[in-house]
Amino acid sequence: MVYTKKEDYTISNIYQGGYSSLDPNKGYGNIFSGYGVTASSLGLTTDPRNANFLQEVSSKLSTGVKQIEVEGISPEIFESVPKQHLKEINRLSKLTGIDVSVHGPIVEPSGVTQQGFSEANRESAERQMNLAVERSHEINPDGSSPVTFHSSVILPGEIKPKGQKEVKEILIIDPETNNIKRIPITQKKFPGEEEVNVKKEIDRINEESWRSALTHLAYNTERAGQYIGDSHYLQIAKEAEEKQGKKAPEELKRSTTLFNVGTAFLQDSYREFKELYNIAYKNAENSDKKIIEKLGEDIREKVEKINKDPKSYTSIAMRKQIVEDGLDTLNKLNYIPQTFKPLNEFAKDRTTTTFANIALNSYKKFKDKAPIISIENPPAGGAFSTGEELRQIIEDSRKKFIEAAKKEGISEGEARKQSERLIGATLDVGHMNMLRKYGYEEKDIVKESEKLKPLLKHIHLSDNFGFEHTELPMGMGNVPIKEIMKKLGKEGYDVKKIIEAGNWWQHFKTAPVQETLEGFGSPMYSALGAPYWNQVPGFHQGYYSGLGLTLPQINYQTFGGGFSQLPTELGGQQQGAQGSRMSGKAME
Repeated sequence: MVYTKKEDYTISNIYQGGYSSLDPNKGYGNIFSGYGVTASSLGLTTDPRNANFLQEVSSKLSTGVKQIEVEGISPEIFESVPKQHLKEINRLSKLTGIDVSVHGPIVEPSGVTQQGFSEANRESAERQMNLAVERSHEINPDGSSPVTFHSSVILPGEIKPKGQKEVKEILIIDPETNNIKRIPITQKKFPGEEEVNVKKEIDRINEESWRSALTHLAYNTERAGQYIGDSHYLQIAKEAEEKQGKKAPEELKRSTTLFNVGTAFLQDSYREFKELYNIAYKNAENSDKKIIEKLGEDIREKVEKINKDPKSYTSIAMRKQIVEDGLDTLNKLNYIPQTFKPLNEFAKDRTTTTFANIALNSYKKFKDKAPIISIENPPAGGAFSTGEELRQIIEDSRKKFIEAAKKEGISEGEARKQSERLIGATLDVGHMNMLRKYGYEEKDIVKESEKLKPLLKHIHLSDNFGFEHTELPMGMGNVPIKEIMKKLGKEGYDVKKIIEAGNWWQHFKTAPVQETLEGFGSPMYSALGAPYWNQVPGFHQGYYSGLGLTLPQINYQTFGGGFSQLPTELGGQQQGAQGSRMSGKAME
């Protein structure tokens, strides 16, 4: 700082003074967040790149933290950890008195991939997450430790930039065909057309898709009828048989070709109709449902006859009749089947099914000692990354857990109690802060975080500047941690808070514990009084002054840090020369 005025030359500008326990909120340095938490509520993660969890936990113990989270975010690395190591970590935690939580592998719980949706993929992800929960129980078999999973991994979010009424584009999916489409939501400029919104656009696409499918079915059916009719196959074949093969071979050959082409078109039509019938049946409601069921009864009678002689001309004609009657019925329905759905709406349903199943499986195996399924908000921009979206994921997962548990014979009251105990939220404050890139302000970030207050099981601490997914110790970015923690209240103060500072480890090569303690102004001693870690910079002025070092290093080199190097008359082992070296008596 450059002082330009006489009044700038004050003692407060020249000498900042020592710390004051009377006002711990005025700490030194520029990373103090203004919100204090106890050091015992803070924990460290292991290196997510290292499968040697045992070594990682042992090394992190030297920092003095009482909570360690083993990070198995890579499925391959997590499955590289021997089961003996997990049991040894349990013994180590008992010996040292630490708590161990787990960050489970990052897998997509919805079953949606870049290629589309597959129920087989969802079930595979569920099995992988079940394995992680069961292995986590080996680390802490006597208690309910949180196992964190991301609410989504690959799905893009649909966050509206602040001040914008609609998202600019939306992804939709047809689960029957795995077809995913990206729909830009643009303003209509043609005179007389209404403004576009998401619902109207999806309705339009569903109607166009349904009408197009019916038109294609009608075209194939008509072509089948033309080829089969033009072939006169039965008549020509009968005449040839009566004349004992005297019918012109080329005429019979042409008839057979036309007939085969017609049956090929009919096979396509029959297949298409079965798919459309299934779609209509799944989506039908009220009176339309009854119409579809009546059509199904008529079809069943014809199919039973077809199955007796599927290659006969009568069976072929009956298939054609089934398609034509069915097409007529489908065209008269009062609704348009909603085959295309918003991707995230569909993924939400599948995701909550996965989390409910995992929690129920955990409860059935471990009862009251089952690990907690704690669902984390991914970096803002991914699916279900806002507080409101994650709240809905957790509440819907709990509802599905209750319904599934009731089918297992568990009472509704007990199922509800266990759903609230076993399924909750891991709030990552750094991920939430990335809403800034969508124009969200500090108050908006605090508000979204507060929505998770009644669901909170765990907190991940990482600071950033709101645009990139960087991880720094708290107080080094612009995460409004003081305001967030105040809104979370007792729920936020009580839960374990894990320091995730991967970029600090990467670039500065030191443990982020002291910086986090300073950022939070945590008390230095278990009595929870002064001094506080945010006052550490002020301590140095107790050892330094304008006259130089008060305790020169030579004192420690001469006498050591303990008592053994003191003269014997002072209780040490060092022999004095002509008396004590501490007496000031001249040596001969």
